[in-house]
Amino acid sequence: MKTISVPDMMCENCVKRITTALQGAGLKFEVNLPGKTVSVDGNDEQVRTAITELEDLGFSPKIG
Repeated sequence: MKTISVPDMMCENCVKRITTALQGAGLKFEVNLPGKTVSVDGNDEQVRTAITELEDLGFSPKIG
């Protein structure tokens, strides 16, 4: 799994928005609110898709 840092994920509403978007993109993932991360189970293309979805929601994702 590749981990994406989402430092501006602050609440359960953020988690719901992220979950809905990434499910809609057909990704396998885990959202960790306390750690402010999203872990994507997939290849680099799927990670890029997740980053694009997060950016479209207004978040500032970073790999690492």
